[in-house]
Amino acid sequence: MTLDSLQLLFFKNYEAATLQFSPGLNCFIGDNGSGKTNLLDAIHYLSLTKSALTAVDANSIKQGADFFVVKGKFSTNEGSEGETIQVSLRQGQKKTLTHDKQPYERMADHIGRYPAVLVSPYDTDLIREGSEERRKYFDSLLSQFDHRFLDVLIAYNGLLRQRNALLKQAAERPSAGFDRDYLLAIDDQLVPLGTDLSQQRAAFLERFTPIFQQHYQQLADAREEISLTYKSQLLETGFGELLRQNERRDLVMQRTTTGAHRDDFVFLMDGLPVKSYASQGQQKSYAIALKLAQFEILTTRLAAAGTAAAKPLLLLDDIFDRLDDKRIARLLELVADDTFGQVFLTDTNLARTDQALSNVRGDIRRFQVQGGTAAQL
Repeated sequence: MTLDSLQLLFFKNYEAATLQFSPGLNCFIGDNGSGKTNLLDAIHYLSLTKSALTAVDANSIKQGADFFVVKGKFSTNEGSEGETIQVSLRQGQKKTLTHDKQPYERMADHIGRYPAVLVSPYDTDLIREGSEERRKYFDSLLSQFDHRFLDVLIAYNGLLRQRNALLKQAAERPSAGFDRDYLLAIDDQLVPLGTDLSQQRAAFLERFTPIFQQHYQQLADAREEISLTYKSQLLETGFGELLRQNERRDLVMQRTTTGAHRDDFVFLMDGLPVKSYASQGQQKSYAIALKLAQFEILTTRLAAAGTAAAKPLLLLDDIFDRLDDKRIARLLELVADDTFGQVFLTDTNLARTDQALSNVRGDIRRFQVQGGTAAQL
């Protein structure tokens, strides 16, 4: 699978752009703020239907415009005419997603069809931020190759919103009375979904962790012992029992205080939290190893499924500015060894990029990015 072309209309700082890509390596070169990362984010939209940078889709509309369009053409095998994916949004309306001009019944059906892995300077936020960031990361990864997990997650989140709305209504309008029967009906549906999510996350982490540990050791060439631990009350106590125990607390807090949406992934180094005890270099290695393991496990799953997308797209954002030479060299060794498929990277310095890629074979295409324009060099 390769992304052959990209078209943008009123997307972020681009009024209009059309780019034709190499099936190998594509380099976006330009100053900070010129729009390099926005090109990667457009590709992220085509893969995952959403931005990697903002939770609000309307923020991706160019200032002064009232809509955006991102269109990409994918080739899934040699000789095919390709498949066109388009994501668009008009102010005040719902986002639309089409495949060869046909809208999806559910956007969730698109997830995993054109998988992508983004290595970003902000990856260490997974370590430094709260549990929500880590849950989102692993849930997104699981969703890219397991639609059953995604369906369960969507259903769980929908019921959770209903339950929280009921709890809030009970606190804001006590005179209307509290419909406990309705709460229990929601709980009956929520319990098996939450239990399923936690079990699937735990099972996935057992497969993921050894791959992650191997990548960390290769990347850091270090002796420290690193691990991932999944923390969930639901693996120790029945979800239904937890909901009953916390019902009064939930009413006071006006939200559901226990469940799969409260789980966490604990990052450890020599048995201690990476956030508190690891150096900046170790944290970067930890975060990159997560992404390399993500790429490998997605590739393995795609191969086992026999899908046309043999390897995910790899998006490398500002690695030369943000990583030290050792970590960059390890990543580029993998690129040179054809570990990855189609690669997109950004940099501020063309000469540095050319030197770093001197050992990389195949078709390398370079694009100059400047003030919301992009042209092949």
